[in-house]
Amino acid sequence: MRHRKLGRTLGRTSSHRRALLRNLASSLFLTERGEDDLIDNAPKVKGRIITTLPKAKEVRYLVEKCITLARRAHQHLDAAKELEIDAERNTPEWEAWRNSEKWQQWNHAISPAVNARRRCIQLLGNKEAVSILFDTVAPRFLDRDGGYTRVLKLAKPRLGDAGIRAILEFVGQNDRVSQKSEKPAFEEPSEESASEESVEAETATSEETDSADGNTSADSDSNDNNSNDNAETTEKE
Repeated sequence: MRHRKLGRTLGRTSSHRRALLRNLASSLFLTERGEDDLIDNAPKVKGRIITTLPKAKEVRYLVEKCITLARRAHQHLDAAKELEIDAERNTPEWEAWRNSEKWQQWNHAISPAVNARRRCIQLLGNKEAVSILFDTVAPRFLDRDGGYTRVLKLAKPRLGDAGIRAILEFVGQNDRVSQKSEKPAFEEPSEESASEESVEAETATSEETDSADGNTSADSDSNDNNSNDNAETTEKE
């Protein structure tokens, strides 16, 4: 029984499993590299990797934990940018700023961000992936509290061992857009067409009344003829 033991063993030792999850998480972040850096090994779709379903579910915790650390560090980075100067390093202006109280304030403001970056390097073990995480991935999710990734199960299994495959990708990049059918737009009738329709309606009603009057007069004539015939037959009798 595995009471109070979180996570999947994946049939590996702890060190092997830790290295596997690090490589999967780093590969997901490295798919967001620029086009110049992806000449040799460019992904088909950025922000997406394909692996087995248990591995995707297990590495998702690590990826979202790193994104949360980077997202919380951005507020400290913004506060530190306000205290920075544009002077180059080792210039007289930079030396004056380095020996002033503003440098102490800047150092105090940026220290949580540096701590978060070191923690992500400890979790992932890849400095390039951590830089992409802080510069590209984390700014997308500043207004989102959790749920940065999704796992999509693939229909076709893996060749060889028929393992169930799945897609692990970032939310917001490859979302399916549901399009609703638009209601048909009817044009409002113009004044000329409205007047023509009213004239046609009046003529139609007048024709109907004339035909109705003709039918009533014909009915009355037929009734008179029938009454005369009846009277003549009574006189002959």
